[in-house]
Amino acid sequence: MFNKNNITLSSWIKQKGNEDQIILSSRIRLARNFKKIPFPGQSKKEQLDKVVSKMKDILLNKNLKINGENYKFNYIEIENVSPVKRNMYVEKNLSSPEFVKNGYGKILFYDQDEKISIMVNEEDHLRIQILLPGLQINKAWQIADKIDDIIEQNTEYAFSKKWGYLSACPTNIGTGLRASVMVHLPALNLSGNINNLFEVVGKLGLTVRGIYGEGSESSGNIFQISNQITLGSKEEDIIDNLASVTKQVINQEQTSRNRLFSEREVFIKNKILRSYGKLKYAYSISTNEAMELLSYVKLGMEMGIIKEIDSLLLKKLFILIRPAHLQSLIGKEINSEERDIKRAELIKNELNVKGGKI
Repeated sequence: MFNKNNITLSSWIKQKGNEDQIILSSRIRLARNFKKIPFPGQSKKEQLDKVVSKMKDILLNKNLKINGENYKFNYIEIENVSPVKRNMYVEKNLSSPEFVKNGYGKILFYDQDEKISIMVNEEDHLRIQILLPGLQINKAWQIADKIDDIIEQNTEYAFSKKWGYLSACPTNIGTGLRASVMVHLPALNLSGNINNLFEVVGKLGLTVRGIYGEGSESSGNIFQISNQITLGSKEEDIIDNLASVTKQVINQEQTSRNRLFSEREVFIKNKILRSYGKLKYAYSISTNEAMELLSYVKLGMEMGIIKEIDSLLLKKLFILIRPAHLQSLIGKEINSEERDIKRAELIKNELNVKGGKI
């Protein structure tokens, strides 16, 4: 019924990482534009084609060695793939929601493990992204910096001595860097301290966004924390600030987990075990409800309340239950009511196979 050969999961989803009980992934994104070519929103078809051609010459049919690892790239043309396929790349965070909308000249490059993805002709000519599991923001930057150098060795970027890297979006001018971590914060949310934390984070030059970044909402107690400022700061300073604040967020979430267990043990156990029961026996379940319930089961597994559930299974389920991935597993497009039924079936199958001893 569910054909897993129809999907490929990115390495950040399949692999463990540092602090991955709370930090699901680390991401570096660089905005870059080519010199003497208008931004995509102002470009003609032949100019968009020129950007695509440049990137194909740089990336395709080559094994690029970056920090001791070999990377080989493939690509898709957004116009030539189905809406379901497009949205799978959004659900895996390899692409922005805006990028997969119709538009000429949009190409997504990605390596064999989907650590690196490059959106060509989105808002800027290039959006270079590195995604790694857990807290690995410095390693992600090292990879991004290297691939940025490789591209720049083969072309010329739009750059100003005064303003830095130029961008179609004013908030990306300067370094063009967005550094972010995807965080899972169920205890802070349950304790009512989440808004206070985000207020403090904002004062430290960072911003909190939803699960797909800017303009999206949180789901399953998952948030993205990223830098707000790209102009007037060095890349290393931006990354150091994010890493420092992230460690504080980890401490705050862990403290909240300990306090919940010591002061509200009955409440937290009931919340977690009810969530687990619903997932194992629901006939129909929406994406948002499933994300929330999986969040509390993940919390229960990490607090030792639920045993013998693989943390990577839960991380994979956060992705597999989303609409595009679910429809790809089934092999056809289905309506929302049917998806809710199939989602519940998938979750039950996975939990029953892997167990879940209480």
